[in-house]
Order: sequence, then C-alpha cells, then structure tokens
Amino acid sequence: MGARTSVSGSAVVVGGGVGGLVAARRLALQGRDVVLLERGARLGGRVARGTIAGVPADTGAESFAVRGGTVRALVEELGLGDALVEPRGSAWVALADRTVPLPAGGVLGIPGSPLADDVRQVVDTRGAVRAYADRLLPVLKVGRYERLGPLVRGRMGRRVLERLVAPVVESVYGVDAETVPVDAIAPQLNTAITRTGSLSAAVLHLRAAAPAGSAVQGIAGGVTRLVDALLADLDRLGVDVRTDAEVIGVHPVPRGPGFTVVTPREDVPADVVVIAADGAGALDLLGDAAPEVARMPRPAPAVTRSVLLAVDDPRLDAMPRGSGVLRAAGRSDVTATALTHVTAKWPWAAEALPAGRHLLRLSYRGEEEPDGLRVAADAEALLGLVPSSIEDRLDTVWVDTAPPLAPETRSAQRALSELGLPEGLAVTGSWRAGTGLASVVAGADAAARGLG
Repeated sequence: MGARTSVSGSAVVVGGGVGGLVAARRLALQGRDVVLLERGARLGGRVARGTIAGVPADTGAESFAVRGGTVRALVEELGLGDALVEPRGSAWVALADRTVPLPAGGVLGIPGSPLADDVRQVVDTRGAVRAYADRLLPVLKVGRYERLGPLVRGRMGRRVLERLVAPVVESVYGVDAETVPVDAIAPQLNTAITRTGSLSAAVLHLRAAAPAGSAVQGIAGGVTRLVDALLADLDRLGVDVRTDAEVIGVHPVPRGPGFTVVTPREDVPADVVVIAADGAGALDLLGDAAPEVARMPRPAPAVTRSVLLAVDDPRLDAMPRGSGVLRAAGRSDVTATALTHVTAKWPWAAEALPAGRHLLRLSYRGEEEPDGLRVAADAEALLGLVPSSIEDRLDTVWVDTAPPLAPETRSAQRALSELGLPEGLAVTGSWRAGTGLASVVAGADAAARGLG
C-alpha cells in the first residue's frame, strides 16, 4: 500500500470515474484532505458491472493494456495482484468472403512480417507481396506521416488497410483509420519508421520493445474489482466521497491561491482541484480558469452500445472464433463492429456459468438500438453458427462527449497545453489522457502528482 507524504492542504476532485478515483487516492497519499464529487449515483465511469443470467459481468472495460506497467502496479498496491489474468484465444476478422484469425505480432493491425502465413490468409498472396514492397520504398526524412490511412495504404496497400488496420482501429478506438492522425493513435510510430527505414520494420521494433506476454490483462472476477478496491482504499485514507453532487463551477479565488468549487447545495473551498469529468463537462468547468479553451468548438458526441448475451450452446465450448471477431469494412451483412466471446476469453467468467452457457458481447456504434433479430443475425454471421438459445440480454449505452482522437478534442488538448492553467488546477480523464485504463490511470496519477 502507498504511504502518506507530508504535503498538507485541501483538494477537490471533480468526477468519480477511474481517473477521478486514482487522482483522489494520489492526493490523499500526499497528505491532503480530499473531497471527491461525482454528479451521478455510481462511481467507476466506464468500468461498470451489470447482471445477466443471474451472474455479474463487466459491461464496460474488461481489460487493460500492460504498457507502462501503471495499471498492474496499481492493482498490486491495492492487493489484487494474485487476481491478474491474461486472456486466452486470439481474435479473428470477418472479411467479405470468409472469417479468419487476425495475424499476431502487429501494431494497430499493421503486420511486422507481411509475408507470414497468417497475414497472407487475410490479405491473400497478392496483398502480402504488395505489403512487403514497403521494405523497398523510401521513407520520409523530413516531416512526419500525418494520417494513418494514407500511410498504410501508401506503404502496404489497400488490402492491409481495409482488412487488418481498419477493423482494429474502428473496434478498439472507435475512429476512422483513414483520417485519424498517426501521432495521436501511435505516438512512437513516425520516429520508429524514420529509425528503421520501413513501416513493417517499425512495427517489429515497437513490438520488440513491448513487454513480454499478452498485450492486455484482466482481473479474475471482473475489472470492476479495481473500482471496489479503489473505493475501499479511499475510505481507508479518509477521502470524503460524495455522489449525486454535480459541480457547476470551478472558480479561482480572485486574490490569492485556491479555488471555490460550486455545487447546487454548497461551495467547497480547495487549495488544489483536479477536474476528472467527461470531456464536454470538463471544458465547461474551465470557463473561469481557461476561458479560451472553454470556448473552443466541441466534437459531436460518440455513442456506443454494448449488447451482452447469455447463450446456451455447447458448440461454443470449442471457441470457434477464438476470443472474438472484428468486422472488416467489406462485411456488409453485419451491423456490429465486433463480437467478444467473453467466456472463451476469460475462463473465470465461464466458471461462473452452467455448462454450455456462454456470454457474448456485441459492439455497436450510433444511437439506434438493434432489435433482437438484428443482434441474433450478427451473432450468427460472426460466429459461423446459429446460437441455439439466447437466454438473456443486457444493453449498456455509453456517450463520449469528447472522443480523445476527434479533431476538436485534439485542438482543445493542444490549447490546454499551450495556454496552461492556474497553479493548483489540473485536468485529466480519457479525453485528455487517451483511451483505455492504461492511459487514464497514468494520466490521473501524473496530474495529481503534478500538484505537489
């Protein structure tokens, strides 16, 4: 467990997602008296659980990237180290004419060894030879590759982009591979290309520098155990956690250091403040502290839906599609962007269910709710079999008001870095730090440490 240091003073954290919980914990460990304000009734943000077929299940984040080791270190500090698990099985990709395993050893779906058998199985021999031509093309020595789509298509060809990269980028990051900035989605890639002389060599270089083993890990019993452990530790540290406490203003004190955090019920004074709210809400709260940033255009919200199914079908015991399937752009008969075979990927989830029962998660984008026929048809198309019996369904809708990779969000991020904030104020959260628990935890911890 972390030990308190000697800093004193009061702190307010706005937002009770994982980023807010991590920031509150760090501030408390620094010796501050911390109040955490969450506008809703639930804590944990995108890490959430629901009940399906009588058992609890993750309805939001189910794993975390191991890069940097930040999440693993936190999990171990909180006493959950023995519960760390790696997923089993590998992902598949549903092409227009067939469904095949996704090649191993890539970055964002970009292959490091274009002529490998598993790559040729997806892009065919012609596509693999075209991708290998990347090794013969000159690379930029001045400037940087700007957009991911043109980079991959120009160096490796259309098939690699459409069949490998686009499904991964859309499923994991929810963005268009054609337009997303390279430096936003893969900050080290441009430098690696210049250093190694090709895109495929850059991928091999980045993979070699990555930690051994799986790129992701989970927690037996569900990632929501991390939220439970964080809340228990905040209680141990004396953090005042308040739900149903909407913050409507964060105002620097006119003369002297400090802030006033305004809620409909009271004004809360603080020496330091961390805003860990959702993107649009966080920008709204910067009206006094960083008015130029607060006035910047907002991106359109991104709406996603997770449809969790409990299915009785012993044929799924054989994991016919590994840990799940990503949909390629050419697969026009499927609306879902991906299917995760939860009980294949996480053995602990299978152990909680009767024999022959499985959990499947289908991912959708947009506000439209898919009806039962649509969901069943998507599951059939992606699995390659008709599920015998769908016993239960649980939908969860997520709204991201400032997607981290949206151009407007990127502009706000740059402006915030350039203009700065008053001393004692920090901003964190997925819109600021990046998608995924690894980014959120590292960003929140750094934001709180930066306040001294």
